[in-house]
Amino acid sequence: MADNNTLMQLLQLSSKFEALQSNSDDFFLLVMACLIFFMQAGFAFLEAGSVRSKNTTNILLKNLLDVCLGAFVYWAFGYAFAFGSPGNRFIGTRYFFFENMPSELYSHWFFHFVFAATAATIVSGAMAERTDLSAYFIYSCLITGFIYPVVTHWAWDGTGWLANGPGGVAYQDFAGSGVVHMVGGTAALVGAAILGPRIGRFDDDGTPKALEGHTVPQVALGGFILFFGFFAFNGGSQASISVEGDGVVVAIAVVNTIISGGTAAIIALVIKRAGFSGKRWSLLTCINGGLAGMVAICAGCNAVAAWGAFIIGLISGITYIFWSWLVLNVMKVDDPLDAVAVHLGGGLWGVISVPLLSYQSGILTNWDNDSGKLLGWNLLGAFIIFAWTSVLSLLLFGSLKLAGILRVSEEIEIKGLDIPKHGEPAYPLSAYGHGWATGNGKAGNGAHVNGAFNEGQV
Repeated sequence: MADNNTLMQLLQLSSKFEALQSNSDDFFLLVMACLIFFMQAGFAFLEAGSVRSKNTTNILLKNLLDVCLGAFVYWAFGYAFAFGSPGNRFIGTRYFFFENMPSELYSHWFFHFVFAATAATIVSGAMAERTDLSAYFIYSCLITGFIYPVVTHWAWDGTGWLANGPGGVAYQDFAGSGVVHMVGGTAALVGAAILGPRIGRFDDDGTPKALEGHTVPQVALGGFILFFGFFAFNGGSQASISVEGDGVVVAIAVVNTIISGGTAAIIALVIKRAGFSGKRWSLLTCINGGLAGMVAICAGCNAVAAWGAFIIGLISGITYIFWSWLVLNVMKVDDPLDAVAVHLGGGLWGVISVPLLSYQSGILTNWDNDSGKLLGWNLLGAFIIFAWTSVLSLLLFGSLKLAGILRVSEEIEIKGLDIPKHGEPAYPLSAYGHGWATGNGKAGNGAHVNGAFNEGQV
């Protein structure tokens, strides 16, 4: 009898322990997802500061709608295409509107929703200051609901073809250098190219002209928020914290993120100061270089040693400067945020870097056939992701352009989108002024206060 009671107690303890493990993993995913969600504020500040003041409200609304539209679309069919079970090697087939989806997957849904919102937000920056809001509604929904989820299924679902390569080879992309950032960066490149440059961005002979953003402090604040969010973006991709070794993997991912990002920021800053495209200590270049380094380390943040993260960051800084020059000066594509250089350039290098530098299976540490196969499979994955996103983006943005709804009119673009499209200027002139009387006794905006009140009234 005593043995039976002991057995029952052990079974109860085991059940409680399993529940604790499950709850811990759910809580971990939700907390990490909330921190990643805060990256939307970073994108909002970064993009708002990088555009001219007359388009601030417009770009902020688009950043907000990336979350609001994305939540509905990812609930309706995005998650089903990505992780719906049963699924085939190409796409998921269940869980539309959470149909028959186990409640245990809710934390998983929320975590991947914030990833999907990130992919869509990348595009809005590259197409800022001239895209019509109606076109934005369409492309944001399709990227969040179909283009991105299908790639997610290939790489991160257990049935996807990239995750199940020949001979047991699997595509290596821990936190989405290819899956998230290459998708967003490729769509941004195609969209910005079809949309065309902002009025005044190029001279008649094709020489670029500066169209500066209106507030550097907002860009810097956005950069800091994104740096912070990347720690959760990469560390949270472990997806659990209850199994032995989980905490170590999360710590490795976070540490590698700052090493790569910090190194890339310094390298980009030094290259800029050395005279490449302007001999200056550029804050904006430093921020974007750091972001490119954090994008690149996403793929292998769990798989490389600190020296590997340093190499990835070093090359990321160079990659960012090269892609920024290539997009603007060779392709003649106007990208106000340098989103293509950061996300496509950084993401592509990140996908290549893992099979080169992984301390368990990398070419530099193993130099065998298996490591060569991993490199080949990752290169194939990067190519297919680029091709898939390029073709669908070409059809999407090309159709919107043919329909005449992709770009605002020349008059609205010149005058700014905030007032005609939203009726809410970010900095209304009527809101400025201290309200104290001028010398003639009338209230004035911006008037200097000279004896307008007695000392006893202070």
